[in-house]
Amino acid sequence: MILQEAISAGFTVPEKPSDLSDRKVQEKLSPVAIKAFVRLSKSWGLKDDESRRLLGGVSTGTFYGIKKGTAKSLDQDQLTRISLLVGIFKALAIIFPDKLAKVWPTRANDNSLFGGATPLAYMASGGIPAMMTVRQLLDSRRGVR
Repeated sequence: MILQEAISAGFTVPEKPSDLSDRKVQEKLSPVAIKAFVRLSKSWGLKDDESRRLLGGVSTGTFYGIKKGTAKSLDQDQLTRISLLVGIFKALAIIFPDKLAKVWPTRANDNSLFGGATPLAYMASGGIPAMMTVRQLLDSRRGVR
């Protein structure tokens, strides 16, 4: 009943999520994900080492292949990380003016979640769970449940 009311009110039912463990899906999504990640890293002013850590500590060679666009595809973990980071990027763009949105990840933050560290350091050390937490924090600040 609630679902039918939501549909009639203009809400759409999300389709089944992509199977990121499927190699064909990885190959299809990778070029766009790589492009988004490179732009995001540049926008946030990240150093290569910081970007590598956000991708799960990929090797220097793998990272430069990704950065140059010569990497064939990303794996499930990397696609998940980039998806979360793009969501964080989007939330920051909605919540803050452009200038603050770009520096927020690299500024020390007194929120108890970060303990005075930067959100970037928190996400790099905590991996996907930390990225999910930051995404949820920002989504709650913009009123998304």
